[in-house]
Amino acid sequence: MDAVEKYIQDLQLCLAQLPLEHVRAVIGVLQFARFNNRQVFIMGNGGSAATASHFACDLGKGTAVPDLPRFRVIALTDNTALFSAYANDFGYDCVFAEQLANLLQLGDVVIAISGSGNSPNVLRALELARQRQAITIGFTGFSGGKMKDLVDLCVVVPSMCMEQIEDVHLVLEHLVCSCLRQSTQTYPTYPLPAALASHFHGASLLGSDGRAPGDIS
Repeated sequence: MDAVEKYIQDLQLCLAQLPLEHVRAVIGVLQFARFNNRQVFIMGNGGSAATASHFACDLGKGTAVPDLPRFRVIALTDNTALFSAYANDFGYDCVFAEQLANLLQLGDVVIAISGSGNSPNVLRALELARQRQAITIGFTGFSGGKMKDLVDLCVVVPSMCMEQIEDVHLVLEHLVCSCLRQSTQTYPTYPLPAALASHFHGASLLGSDGRAPGDIS
């Protein structure tokens, strides 16, 4: 087996071992955000910044279908002037938290993408999100890093290879957006963990059949 075959084999193994119940729960959270006018914020550094921008593009445009609400989504990586102003004046660790401080409200959704799970600017933003009672979602790898214990939902890619972790994160954002675009007939079709339902104050937590969504626990 050469390096090409080994890389593909390892990537296939990562995908096969993903915690799909957590992936479905992420889709459930985003469905509720969509139907209850919550805003979604996405962040990451380096390759994860590119994935954050890609995710925001696909969530904002790729899930738009007739007669359904559109996502209110912002990638915190995309405003270069604001990003660099915070980095220059307050330090790079503040670039995401300071943006959230202006915008984040109760029940909004913050998605953090970090291969290591230990990026200081991501962790600081998640701490603010917890204080504001936002729902926090993490996409990470390795053992989850510090981020794993800061988020409400964490999808850990079972790999020790950063390139493959980033590969799978991009697959996950495509998967999530594809499912959100297709699930237009019944609502909800993906489970929202019961422990997170309290974040959606004033929102309807029942599906079209009058039943509460399933719990992943």
